[in-house]
Amino acid sequence: MIIVKDVNLPLDTDFSSLLPIMAKELKTEISNIKSAKLYRKSVDARHKNNVCFCCSILVEAKSEGKLLKNCKKASFFRQEPYIWQKCETIPDKRPVIIGFGPAGMFAGLVLARAGLKPIIFERGYDVDRRQKDVSDFFGGKKLNPESNIQFGEGGAGTFSDGKLNTGIKDPRIREVLKTFVSFGAKENVLTDSKPHIGTDILRVVVKNIRNEIIDLGGDIYFAKKLDGIFSENGRLSAISVNKEKIECERLILCIGHSARDTFEMLKDSKIEMEQKPFAVGVRIEHLQKDINKALYGDFYENENLDSASYKMATHLQNGRGVYTFCMCPGGEVVNASSEEKMIAVNGMSENARNKENANSALLVSVYTSDFGSDDCLAGCRLQREIENKAYSLGGGKVPITTVGHFVFGKEAKIGKVKPSVKPEWIFAELEDIFPSFVTDSLKKAITEFDKKIKGFSSFDAVITAPETRSSSPIRILRNEKGESLSLTGFFPCGEGAGYAGGITSAAVDGMKAAENLIRSYM
Repeated sequence: MIIVKDVNLPLDTDFSSLLPIMAKELKTEISNIKSAKLYRKSVDARHKNNVCFCCSILVEAKSEGKLLKNCKKASFFRQEPYIWQKCETIPDKRPVIIGFGPAGMFAGLVLARAGLKPIIFERGYDVDRRQKDVSDFFGGKKLNPESNIQFGEGGAGTFSDGKLNTGIKDPRIREVLKTFVSFGAKENVLTDSKPHIGTDILRVVVKNIRNEIIDLGGDIYFAKKLDGIFSENGRLSAISVNKEKIECERLILCIGHSARDTFEMLKDSKIEMEQKPFAVGVRIEHLQKDINKALYGDFYENENLDSASYKMATHLQNGRGVYTFCMCPGGEVVNASSEEKMIAVNGMSENARNKENANSALLVSVYTSDFGSDDCLAGCRLQREIENKAYSLGGGKVPITTVGHFVFGKEAKIGKVKPSVKPEWIFAELEDIFPSFVTDSLKKAITEFDKKIKGFSSFDAVITAPETRSSSPIRILRNEKGESLSLTGFFPCGEGAGYAGGITSAAVDGMKAAENLIRSYM
């Protein structure tokens, strides 16, 4: 098998008929090509008058070694398959997983397929009950602190865009994508350079993963929150869930970045943690068609192109980095609060990405020197301070403004971009929510980014605040075996522990934690 990279193809390419294209690329006869299959596809929009797909194609052919000499873009394709482990020794006490987000789901799959029948506790509800609670909250009902955008089956990613691209390099990534497809995600997850599932399909996928774990002997319990851990001679001996003590010798901790009460419990339990830099900012909304025009030029209405997405970053003279994050084409901004009298927002889109607005987080780097304390939980306090100010400004209504007002001092009024956040919003001054280094940096970055995407600083672009949950403000320290430095048998992983930054990287870290747990039996 060989792979041919950087193959530019027109937007109307029939990807089910790649044989003649690859025969031409490899300078050989079609009869020498046994098969040709799309492996990776991205949009090349550098030239607005010639937008095309840039592809990598897997080819099986006769005399492949000779064909490589005809094409500098071709090379042998080698990819080691992921081997799902089997545990030869089944322990008396079953391993426990706390949290059923991406890390917990994939840790659970690894353990279940290894024959270890994990017990999984999730503080929130199953995805169907959770969907109702989120819908009720968007409709104006009271927040459920244990069942919301942050907590429940599938984790925070279930109510997001479901992005699966990641900056990490790990052979497990391909297996994560294949697993998502096997449980209900669309096939293009395997070929898109920026794959996403969408919150509508993710809700189906997480239920299918749950059922697989149960079918393999695992147990999953909802509305069960970890509230204590116990040790003997430096080893984990038991945990407390909903105030009930349970014997436990091996635990994988897969809490999300918003489990602040659990962080507090871990600190009280003398688990070693440290401060970690993170970022705060806002969500910015534009009309999706305007983003499409800016990025695709004359091709913006081409039916073969998905809604355009972007990713930008700048390093300002004040030393702050500002970047876009978790851009949601054709999506909406959501009230992602998980604590009473606090507001945090996020972005969400369904698989089709066909809503009117595009939105993205616009984040400013926050360093540990900004925390004002050496306490490992000082970052959590800073997040809460920002979220509480946002809540207090409007009595629970979500604060918004416009770029025209925030950056250029114009009157705040709604133009062609309609705010998508629910249930209610209110005009507010961002300076009353954030430290000055955040607002000053945001203003500079918005004008900088307008140089890259024309119209980014449009007066009627809507800004919604605050986005505070992009990553965990703490890191739970662990050794080379993946165990806590403080407690043998305790395996912290994923976003909440400070070792991941998205669905895929969290899933990979969950797999690693499960593999490390299995090795601990040997």
